[in-house]
Amino acid sequence: MLKAVLPSLLVAGVLGVVGTAAAPDYPSRPVSLVVPYAAGGGADTVARIVAGRMAASLGQAVIVENAPGAAGSIGVGRVARAAPDGYTLVEGNWSTHVANGAIYALHYDVQNDFEPITLIASSPLLIVGRKDIPANSLKELIAWLKANPGKATQWTYGPGSIMHVAGLLFQRETNTDFQFVPYRGAAMPDMLAGRIDLSISLPPDLLPQLRSGNIQAYAVTSKNRLEAAPDVPTVDEAGVPGLYAFAWFGLWAPKNTPKEFIGKLNTAVVDTLADQVVRLKLRDIGLAIPERDQQSPEALRAFQKSEIDKWWPLIKQADIKPE
Repeated sequence: MLKAVLPSLLVAGVLGVVGTAAAPDYPSRPVSLVVPYAAGGGADTVARIVAGRMAASLGQAVIVENAPGAAGSIGVGRVARAAPDGYTLVEGNWSTHVANGAIYALHYDVQNDFEPITLIASSPLLIVGRKDIPANSLKELIAWLKANPGKATQWTYGPGSIMHVAGLLFQRETNTDFQFVPYRGAAMPDMLAGRIDLSISLPPDLLPQLRSGNIQAYAVTSKNRLEAAPDVPTVDEAGVPGLYAFAWFGLWAPKNTPKEFIGKLNTAVVDTLADQVVRLKLRDIGLAIPERDQQSPEALRAFQKSEIDKWWPLIKQADIKPE
């Protein structure tokens, strides 16, 4: 009996060793990083900053591929359908991996059709107004809005943008009412001309005019003050605690990508985010890098869920439709 079994065990062992040796080390070829927006924008900039340093960690090129269209769903959908082999990734953000799931009839699930790798960076928003609004603080701004219901205007990039939905949150939390004015391009000239009253937007859009004294800032939508604008109070300090809103970027792979591949990709991004040159480049465009304990796949999964739980009810209550 033993003589009959022993050859089989030996053969199985040899085949196992051969199979392991034949399996290529990951990654053995370049990795594609899909950016679901056009080249030259903020998402593209972040991806290119990160991709170069990731390549050094992985030992393979990380090639940024732009696949814009349909509010980012074309590029994200492409990755959702890609082979789960670790060679096709997507850089997502608040719009692609939170808002789109509540607004569009997608052919993929923003949570369940992807494997999270890590959160890359984030930025709170600044609440600002034209310089001649008769309000010198957030509380005074709220009082002015309540005294002029429905008259003030806030510019946004459309109903599905973080700017618009953050404005809805502001209205709900402060019991105010104002109009949203969507822009496809820059709206700052109209704010400087007095035709637009408010903006709740990313710091890079606003800091040059804020530093020049052409607009006034009321608060930053986070628990901590901005390093780039340390004199601007947080919403907690300004009297509307918890009015938090962030733009952010994360990295995902298709569902069922092997855990060991996700682990290697996560390690590469963690190494990248620890690089001082990368950190400086991200900081220069107004982004903050998450703390080390927030750079795990599990942390990104939990963060995305918390963002969905927070924003989906507000989006659906506002009945925001595809543009």
